[in-house]
Amino acid sequence: MYVNTRRTGGKWLLVLALSALVLGACAGEDPADSGATPAPTTVTTAAPTTTTQAPTTTTAAPTTTTEPPTTTTEPPTTTTAAITTTTEATTTTTQAPPAFPVEVRDSEGTVTIFSRPERIVSLSGSTTEMLFAIGAGPQVVAVDSYSYYPPEAPVTDLSSFSPNIEAITSFDPDLVVVFYDPGDLLSSLQALEIPTLMMRSANSLDDVWHQIEQLGMATGHQTEAAELVSSMQQRIEGILAEVPEVSFTYYYELDQNLYSATSATFIGQVLGLLGLENIADAADEQGYGYPQLSPEYIIDVDPDLIFLADTVCCGQNLETVAERPGWSVLSAVANEAVVELNDDIASRWGPRIVDLLEVAAAAVAEMAARG
Repeated sequence: MYVNTRRTGGKWLLVLALSALVLGACAGEDPADSGATPAPTTVTTAAPTTTTQAPTTTTAAPTTTTEPPTTTTEPPTTTTAAITTTTEATTTTTQAPPAFPVEVRDSEGTVTIFSRPERIVSLSGSTTEMLFAIGAGPQVVAVDSYSYYPPEAPVTDLSSFSPNIEAITSFDPDLVVVFYDPGDLLSSLQALEIPTLMMRSANSLDDVWHQIEQLGMATGHQTEAAELVSSMQQRIEGILAEVPEVSFTYYYELDQNLYSATSATFIGQVLGLLGLENIADAADEQGYGYPQLSPEYIIDVDPDLIFLADTVCCGQNLETVAERPGWSVLSAVANEAVVELNDDIASRWGPRIVDLLEVAAAAVAEMAARG
């Protein structure tokens, strides 16, 4: 039995619907960059949203999602450490396990978890990565069909977009983590007295830190979660310390229908740390966060950098972009400043967001070095 106290309201439903519309099939999973909760203080950047009028097209919204499929796995690396022998007596200390029950703040409110969960089901690629990164992997018994990182994640055919209650409960979970509710998922799991955390898509780095820390509390890995957040923050600080001051503009491509992400989105805020100007901001008249740009608008604005987040799903690269009508004259194409991103890393808000920042920072540094 558990206690679940949640805030209600219709505001998040609108945000979720809009996000689901934009982030569809390149990722193969569910909506991205919708609402999230306040979080511990860290680096965040605010961003402009609208005003300049720009032409748009009427192609249907992309089916890219927050959790895109990946076609690569990281090869294992083997290292051999030298053995050190000492004559000093060793001291062994055992840290007391975190006390339960705990109250965890998710995107909807507060959930009380009475005992350490040992059978976790995760229906989000981002939270799956977080769980394994904080050492809770052995407690995870099932993940959704797109949670295939890290490689040892127990991938199943569970759907995060159309979750099936019977399929979820067949794994006898004592904790379920989701980022999307089609309408009756939370209520159904509550009726079965299965603790469920709603970890909606992050809007900022603070949201990322918050979710990692709350998952650490929920699973009995508070110390590991705090260490992960600290290491990520240190990496980000190190990356930013090496990036020169620039005034480059950029276009971020979600899919071939030219949907982009503004500075108000999680993606835009991460890239905004590098001092880049997002050309999608002026085109987002509705403040949606994911405007569809027109080829004419992109050619007219002529961004210095192009980031492609549709390389795995849609096979886009410098060559395919250069073949688009009129795009060969773009500065980013002529200067080979088209950055090919891994779809997974570019759309998930888990621990690998630092990898996204690192790739983008290298591209900025290379452009700056060219003068």
